[in-house]
Amino acid sequence: MKKKNLSIKEIAKLSNVSVATVSRVINNRSGFSAETREKVLKVINETGYEANNIAKSLRMSRSHSIGIIVPDIGNFFFADIVQKIEELLFERSYATIICNTARSSSKEKAYLKMLESKMIDGLIVISGAEQFELGNINSDFPLICIDRMPKNPESTIFISSNHYQGAFEATELLLSKNCKNLCIALHRKTSSASRERLKGFKDALKKNSIQYNEKNNFLYLPAEKTDNKVSVIKKYLKSNPDIDGIFAVNDNIALVLLDILPQLGKNIPEDIKLIGFDNTSGAYYCKPKLSSVKQNTSKLAQRTVDSLLDIINGKREQVDKYQLESVQLVLRESTD
Repeated sequence: MKKKNLSIKEIAKLSNVSVATVSRVINNRSGFSAETREKVLKVINETGYEANNIAKSLRMSRSHSIGIIVPDIGNFFFADIVQKIEELLFERSYATIICNTARSSSKEKAYLKMLESKMIDGLIVISGAEQFELGNINSDFPLICIDRMPKNPESTIFISSNHYQGAFEATELLLSKNCKNLCIALHRKTSSASRERLKGFKDALKKNSIQYNEKNNFLYLPAEKTDNKVSVIKKYLKSNPDIDGIFAVNDNIALVLLDILPQLGKNIPEDIKLIGFDNTSGAYYCKPKLSSVKQNTSKLAQRTVDSLLDIINGKREQVDKYQLESVQLVLRESTD
């Protein structure tokens, strides 16, 4: 018997108790028996009664569990940071509920609803193309966003690496290797991190008196696992035969290029030099080994956990923005 948006008066009627009693149960006050509490909670559960504060109000104590929403757990960077966060939380006696959305907004909404019912103490959201919002969960709920702009940045902690600087340095590296015609490779749906990397790429070109032109300096690759990546790259190279340096906004894109470019007669690094971002394990084991920009995932994880638990323990307001400056170029064969 699911009937949402019931009033507290209707809950009282279905429970055969007074409105005051339902209110006391919801707010965990005294003045009712264990049997009454069980009866009211049963009605709330069966009817799907929702109120902004219900998950918080019904708690007898903290759940000591944290939700983590991640867009692609198969992505090495995401998996690495989730693992580090989980380890740090476990050391502080917190369990984690990891939700892989597969970049689906509907799946994310379903997970948010599930996490609310689990009465988690806090939430960590990692990356994503769209701004993040809590939906029906209280706006003051303990929340940390990593590399994903929150809908309400004035009331949410946002943590990221310096993506702009990493991209700027990667682009300047290609230029220092005598690359004259550069492009940036990325997907059409871009996160706030990717947008910062694009800005860093453009500004590095500008600093070196190279005019940015989307037709020449921008390579869109389909994000889906399709076979048309070869044709997309082939078409781009036909229009831009002089390209000799590519900055890929992540290692996954760089590894696709590392595989396809030789098929199209372009050898790396002899014809085209290539650098990625995230320094995934694949960057070391491919041939040629891939140069990349390394983020400090240990610092990202530590800052995230410390900030979230400070909010939960009432030591701080959840309003701030942290940008970790430590990005590092890891040079390998693809830029030699």
